[in-house]
Amino acid sequence: MAKEICTRAEDYSQWYNDLVYKAGLADQSAVRGCMVIKPHGYALWENMRDVLDKMFKETGHVNAYFPLFVPKSLFEAEEKNAEGFAKECAIVTHYRLKADPDRPGKLMADPEAKLEEELIVRPTSEAIIWNTYRDWIQSYRDLPILINQWANVVRWEMRTRPFLRTAEFLWQEGHTAHASKAEAIQEALQMHDVYTTFAEEYMAMPVIKGAKSENERFAGADDTFTIEAMMQDGKALQAGTSHYLGQNFAKAFNVKFLNTENKEEFVYATSWGVSTRLIGALVMTHSDDDGLILPPKLAPIQVVIIPIPKPSEAIDNIAQKMLSELKSKGIKVIYDRDEKNRPGFKFAEYELKGVPVRIGIGARDIENGVVEIARRDTKEKVSISVDQAVDHTMQLMEDIQKNLFQRAKELRERNTHIVDTWDEFVKILDEKPGFIYAHWDGTKETEKLIKEKTKATIRCIPLDAPEENGKCILTGNPSTKRVLFAKAY
Repeated sequence: MAKEICTRAEDYSQWYNDLVYKAGLADQSAVRGCMVIKPHGYALWENMRDVLDKMFKETGHVNAYFPLFVPKSLFEAEEKNAEGFAKECAIVTHYRLKADPDRPGKLMADPEAKLEEELIVRPTSEAIIWNTYRDWIQSYRDLPILINQWANVVRWEMRTRPFLRTAEFLWQEGHTAHASKAEAIQEALQMHDVYTTFAEEYMAMPVIKGAKSENERFAGADDTFTIEAMMQDGKALQAGTSHYLGQNFAKAFNVKFLNTENKEEFVYATSWGVSTRLIGALVMTHSDDDGLILPPKLAPIQVVIIPIPKPSEAIDNIAQKMLSELKSKGIKVIYDRDEKNRPGFKFAEYELKGVPVRIGIGARDIENGVVEIARRDTKEKVSISVDQAVDHTMQLMEDIQKNLFQRAKELRERNTHIVDTWDEFVKILDEKPGFIYAHWDGTKETEKLIKEKTKATIRCIPLDAPEENGKCILTGNPSTKRVLFAKAY
């Protein structure tokens, strides 16, 4: 297979694009800024979705679905939210087409079919959901509401990149309603923990947990909690957010309840979400110049068995036995006995697609009572007796998962810096992007100025940041803790 993938050292951005398309994750589409998610990419998203959905349900959440369209008046009701998404909105103005009298064979929006009220194609669902919750909530007995939605959203991005930033993407969005501030904050923090567990234990991607600064907070939120991951080029990627919305949306949509003291009160809210951008995060965290490297817990195909040079009765017997044993242990395994392509082509194809383990079975191997097992992360190959092959493969599932996490963590540690001066800060950003812990005076103005000067943003205020007296790297004003700066996707 001619992979023709640009190397990371040559052009990291081009490497990423090459890998997404050539590994069969996505394809370009006829719609500007939108992508087609191909079967291999969608299977990866399904695995992510299934794990997350189980985690959500284990924490008491249920799934529902709300309309794709949001009446503009509802969207405008929460001013901060509307302002935050205004530049990214797609708007439906008409509901019918007609033949264009001035251009034969062309269509135009029918002027007589103009909507009385324009509809926003959802960039997020707070407005439509909170307008609905108003009818569902009367007293404390109706609370909490713990709903999650799996859906697509549209944000009309001008500069797009597959999975990382597209005009349409898939995601989940949780929207919960609570009777108290403490309960809502606990919900937001709980989901923050769920995302952390998923990122680290399933994606094998270490993350920093923290709160967003006011400038970086979700529009309409009182607090935004984030997990930030480092990609191989040293840039940060926001991998999941959980928002404590206070009573902002309840006040905007007049959602009140009678509390236990029979007094009327506005409801407290949260929202939280992750998207198909996690696929981009997975690609950039683990993959190499030869293709994808996928953690076994999420890989659509965990093991591939390949006959060498082609299938035979003896090879088939061993392969089918291993296939059956691995499937019985819950492993996603295929036996590729297609004779159209040679083994070398197949090796390259499955390496490109990131299959964690490859098992080769040849005539000579059978004579010696062994099979060859190769792991994708380190490319190590070993000959293992047929009787021990399944147990060895099962152990590799754990070993590869742990190795990917440790490798990503070590990369983050090598590229994380603690600085105390502006000159140090700029020098590190110029040499190679990375994570930088530095003091900041807590003002919006300083944060904005640092971004203008360096393109680095405050990724988060780490939840575990110790109290520490210091001086802001830009202004020299007092600071009580370090925050995490980085250039980001």
